[in-house]
Amino acid sequence: MRIATTIFLTDETIRPVRLAEELEQRGFAGLYLPEHTHIPASRDTPAPMGDPLPREYGRTLDPFIALGQAAAVTERLRLGTGITLVAQHDPVDLAKQVATLDHLSGGRFTLGVGYGWNVEEAADHGVDWSVRRALVRDRLALMRALWAEEPTAYHGKFGSVRASLAHPKPAGGAPRILLGGAAGPRLFGEIASGADGWLPIGGRGLGEALPALRRAWEEAGRAGAPEVVPYAVRPTPGKLAHYRELGLPEVVLQLPAAGEPEVLRTLDDYAQYL
Repeated sequence: MRIATTIFLTDETIRPVRLAEELEQRGFAGLYLPEHTHIPASRDTPAPMGDPLPREYGRTLDPFIALGQAAAVTERLRLGTGITLVAQHDPVDLAKQVATLDHLSGGRFTLGVGYGWNVEEAADHGVDWSVRRALVRDRLALMRALWAEEPTAYHGKFGSVRASLAHPKPAGGAPRILLGGAAGPRLFGEIASGADGWLPIGGRGLGEALPALRRAWEEAGRAGAPEVVPYAVRPTPGKLAHYRELGLPEVVLQLPAAGEPEVLRTLDDYAQYL
């Protein structure tokens, strides 16, 4: 089981280059970064992790720029978003960003996709909250058209693109796409119809949820099995042993949003799980 990490990188934390170098040198498998373009100060939407909202949420670095720096100083470290708020992006621009990062990193990129929780943040991007799930589905389909080997048009409910010359292409034709969200038939249906797997926060209740996800996958006619990658996990030996027993390929451990000394001390502690 691969041991990857995630962190809220901000203007006050360890820098992306230093973290990426340390992760690869120590043998960690990957680095995933979250995304918030901004947090409206009104704070009308309750935070799912509870209030007060941690300081780092309003200070996050752009994940694609930070991961580009990480890619430039590593050779093996996998890179990912956890997650990208696809509804808040122009899909043509996002397709280019994803393809460029995957191309330059040699196919090391995973696109973690989420629907978001902050209504006000999404509204500032012009997102109608009630249709955000359908909007994400539509934008991913448009992006896949741009990643196709031959010029491919897409006409969707929320956006369209002409058959176009769009290079570079992602290294493997399309990046691995993991969909975040709470367990349930709606999410599992979305994963089965258009993703490579699930990115569940914390990893609780996986033993009960996995059979339902796998049934949805089989009913959709998908070959193989969905990848399930527990995300933002606070590790214990027992928890990681449980994930191994479930046959999970990867787990993403949460690092503190802190300066270099504290982050490196945490990596020293997490090294016991490698």
